[in-house]
Amino acid sequence: MPAGEGEGPMLRTWLTERFGLEVPLVGAPMAGVADGRLAAAVSAAGGLGMFGAPATATASWIAEQAAVAAASGRPYGIGLMAWALEDQPGQLDAVLEARPALVSVSYGDFARYVEPLRAAGIAVATQAGTTWEALAAERAGVDVVVARGGEGGGHGRDEVATLPLLQSVLDAVSVPVLAAGGIATARGLAAVLAAGAEGGWVGTAFLGCAETTLSGAARERVLATEETGTAYGRVFDVAQRLAWPPEFGGRALRNAFFDRWEGREEELAVDEAARAELETARAKGDFDGAYVYAGQAVGLVRQERTAADVVTGFKNAQALLTRRFDDPPSTAGLGPG
Repeated sequence: MPAGEGEGPMLRTWLTERFGLEVPLVGAPMAGVADGRLAAAVSAAGGLGMFGAPATATASWIAEQAAVAAASGRPYGIGLMAWALEDQPGQLDAVLEARPALVSVSYGDFARYVEPLRAAGIAVATQAGTTWEALAAERAGVDVVVARGGEGGGHGRDEVATLPLLQSVLDAVSVPVLAAGGIATARGLAAVLAAGAEGGWVGTAFLGCAETTLSGAARERVLATEETGTAYGRVFDVAQRLAWPPEFGGRALRNAFFDRWEGREEELAVDEAARAELETARAKGDFDGAYVYAGQAVGLVRQERTAADVVTGFKNAQALLTRRFDDPPSTAGLGPG
């Protein structure tokens, strides 16, 4: 793979070889945050950018965003939610028409969608929050499993952290494995590569980028949040009456709305005033009520950067993986941004 000026040979893994990448990194398909613009920026910088289809996304919206993502001339991917596809079958048709390099389909009865995607020449990934889920994904015929730890942002299980999950999944399956959850700098990427992952699946690290769909106020909230400032649960899904399977909660920035309703989800499910309150907060950009999904690595996101800068920072994983143990500690270019 081509290397930047002054660098040694770039890391080569199944991920970089399969998709022609300069860095073994996938920009996570954060529905509602990552659209075609962010996907294109990540891909152009040498990673594999993805965008996520919200539950209500139309086929035309997917086609439009796919065209934006493809404009980089580099491989890109699309993320789908299996539970949403049941009511929105047109999403799958639009993805098959777009022919991205990679499609992630997770959270629900995903197995039925694997073969149609692979038959179209599209690589398929599934996010797994337990070793059992990883084995089920392998049996379904996916090309790559994403071992997603509970510290990750957005939706997924909160049962196992990234590092123990990754170790177990690597021992259990024979297909390539990517690691997700808590990876926000070159140090995190180096750690999962050293463990045996073929690359990192990264979302939160990009939340400070202008290429996301987040408002300026939402980005400011992200940049001001410390590592302990997230919370996991179903509060925001219940308030919106979203049909997420209950085992897949979401990790977001903790706020007053979440604190008020945590543990009272049954009551929240029938409280129309609370539902209206959340919608109003979202419309006004009031993030004491509105949500911003983010992982525990949010404390490492401290300033606005371009997506290209974020990807470039991850390339420094090479220096960590090739250093001698008797070398002095290195901090140049490896810290948070």
